[in-house]
Amino acid sequence: MKSLELTDPTAPTAMGRRVVEPLDSQALVAQLGSEVANHLSSALERVTTLAATGKIDRAGLRALRDEIDRARRAGIMGQQVVRLSSGRVQLANERLDLTGLLSEALRQRGREIDSRGIEVRQVLSSAEVMSDSTLVFSLLQTTLDWCFEHAFGRIDLTVEIKSWPAHACLTVAFQHQPPDEVEVPAGKPAPMHEPRLNTMAWRLLQQTAGVLGLDLVRSDTPGKTKMVLQFPQTLAPRLVQPGAAEPEERSVQAHNSQPLAGRHVIVLAARREVRNVVRTALRPMGLMVDFVTSVEELRQLVADGLPHAVVYEAAIAGETFERLRGEMLGEVPTLVFIRISDQGKAFEVLNLGGRQFTSVGRDAIMVALPEALTFELSRAEEAASRKA
Repeated sequence: MKSLELTDPTAPTAMGRRVVEPLDSQALVAQLGSEVANHLSSALERVTTLAATGKIDRAGLRALRDEIDRARRAGIMGQQVVRLSSGRVQLANERLDLTGLLSEALRQRGREIDSRGIEVRQVLSSAEVMSDSTLVFSLLQTTLDWCFEHAFGRIDLTVEIKSWPAHACLTVAFQHQPPDEVEVPAGKPAPMHEPRLNTMAWRLLQQTAGVLGLDLVRSDTPGKTKMVLQFPQTLAPRLVQPGAAEPEERSVQAHNSQPLAGRHVIVLAARREVRNVVRTALRPMGLMVDFVTSVEELRQLVADGLPHAVVYEAAIAGETFERLRGEMLGEVPTLVFIRISDQGKAFEVLNLGGRQFTSVGRDAIMVALPEALTFELSRAEEAASRKA
């Protein structure tokens, strides 16, 4: 099997800089298969118990869903690692509010953080960098995925500006083992490498940081881990005179295959034929897609975490749906909603009651829905990056 050129940002050189080191693709496939199999084996045990007893409690059902979701996430992350290593990803270079993007990512995962009982301590200084907004936001989401997989207790997130040379640093620290299970060797603990933390989320984090040209350092000690991402292209704070227009930022736009890979989309559709067409239309985009058939199912699914977008049939959108939409937008104002209508143009942006929304005609789902999602999610991430 041909080896993939995977960026390993933690590999040192004589100059202390990161390098691109070929990693064995067979080892990557083996790791992916192992992670997926482990999650699905655990899920299968629960299904077997359910088949034998005919009963499953709420906690067991939630655990089953979580195990299946982890297997799915691992598979999608593996696809993203390969995509990033292929060289098909070309970057835009634009001014980004790193602190605002991190705050938006945490807001997006707010329900998940609450449902998991995770404590996140934030010490965030203002920092602006030059980079690709879509890939940086994906990097932040992957960082949270990795933390949520391994953290026991509190997760510490810090954004600060290091002086000379001035560069923004995102530092993540957490306990990767329960304190009462940590065995501390006599004397000062030596730096160690904890293989258990090298999941597909970590591989994707590594690869994304390498593609973005960021410096990535991770240190593990008994029970604890610390990761630092350094952004070399950090900008000085902008001073804009009152009434003056902000300076235009030059950006280099380039093609990015599957720019929305890994985003989570929920499809609310009662009709099987609509669900099938939507599934076929979205399959090439690398999205994580869940399907529900009622507003109540949607409410239950988002109770543990909000998606990036909701695609819904217009016929289902009544008062109950609108109340739920309002609750979700109250938490994440940039959450995307796309309506599937039985009539209308292929892809149109409508204004109703002072609110703008996107509508896709049912007969044009195959062509128009991927276009609409790309447009709306890219716009939402751009809005998030501009938030103070």
